[in-house]
Amino acid sequence: MNIVLPSVLDAQAGFLQGEKMAIIEDTSLPEQFDNVEIVNRFGKRRITHVFHDIDGTHSLIRDWPPVMSVTLHDVIVNGLPPHYDSGANVKRLVELSGKEKLDETDSFCIESAGLSALTQMEWAIRRAIEAGSIPANKVGLDRKSLDVNSDIIKRIWKGEEIFDKFPEPESMRKYLRENTPRLFKLYENVLKGACRDRNLALARKNPEAWKVPGALEFLTLLKDMGVRNYFVTGAVIEQDDQGRPFGNMYEEVVAVGFEIGPGKAVESLEGSTWTNKVTKSEVIQRICRTEGWTGARRWS
Repeated sequence: MNIVLPSVLDAQAGFLQGEKMAIIEDTSLPEQFDNVEIVNRFGKRRITHVFHDIDGTHSLIRDWPPVMSVTLHDVIVNGLPPHYDSGANVKRLVELSGKEKLDETDSFCIESAGLSALTQMEWAIRRAIEAGSIPANKVGLDRKSLDVNSDIIKRIWKGEEIFDKFPEPESMRKYLRENTPRLFKLYENVLKGACRDRNLALARKNPEAWKVPGALEFLTLLKDMGVRNYFVTGAVIEQDDQGRPFGNMYEEVVAVGFEIGPGKAVESLEGSTWTNKVTKSEVIQRICRTEGWTGARRWS
């Protein structure tokens, strides 16, 4: 995990504090220093808006990789039987979570961090078809379509998420539309039972223990320099009729002490939905359109 604290920013990354202005300049920095690696250089620029991930970056409540790993592994091995999202299966997976090393799905969860959860669920279903746990004829795949399925599995590993233009039968698309949200909800229920609900209760009593050290100070530093911060996640962010967030992730963010709303440390909390695959890139682009940042340059 790479965490850049305010002291590092001030001393080594060229942040200058003036009249509500943040400037970052990286031309004099080496490719790597401390726990920071520079992937894309951008020279000297004023920073006005920053998009942040949440899990592991600011909040420690969700110990999600072992939970997702056992959930996806179970799909690959056992397929999707009729009542795979039952309470009994949730309990079984909670008891299995983190109990043994699962090489393929453990690696996938780390490599796919940042993808939409629906894409991660799709990967497991496609792997189950490839492994034969879900019969190919059940979803209408012939030999050629199975090759397409295997290609998409590899592409998801590489970070791709949208496959609408790939030649697949409607029966396969329908199966994914019906089961990726259902599997996603199963995973969330397993997560709640395995660690999330317990950790949330503890965080409400002691927020500092469940917040990444320096996270709030970093956000406050940026805000004090006129920067607007946004939390963006691959998890579901539900909103009420007034556009106000609620639900699991919102509860977690608030529990560790982050205030969300216009003028707050975090301007808004944005993410995916239960049923529509929304990539983080799409979420960021949506925020840009909503805020009218038509000429903004973006790097990652």
